Amino acid sequence: MTGRDHLSRGEIAKDALQAGAEATAHTVGEVAGIVTRAVGDVAAAVGGLATEIFEIKDSSRRALAEHGGGPAADSVADSAVVPDETALD
Repeated sequence: MTGRDHLSRGEIAKDALQAGAEATAHTVGEVAGIVTRAVGDVAAAVGGLATEIFEIKDSSRRALAEHGGGPAADSVADSAVVPDETALD
């Protein structure tokens, strides 16, 4: 290259736009990965909580049945762990 050979304004602008687009695409990809992992983690946590609630409900029902709870034991176990839907109205 001689002293007169240099990039035109158009080439400089194109290179700057290209670098900006590449940086933006990389960042969007990173953020999408973070969001995807976060959504998966939240879903796993909520699923774990639901499993624990079902296990607690089942344990309560069995414990009440062992202590002579009868049919009312199911009702007590249900209301002790999972609120009645009508109570939310």
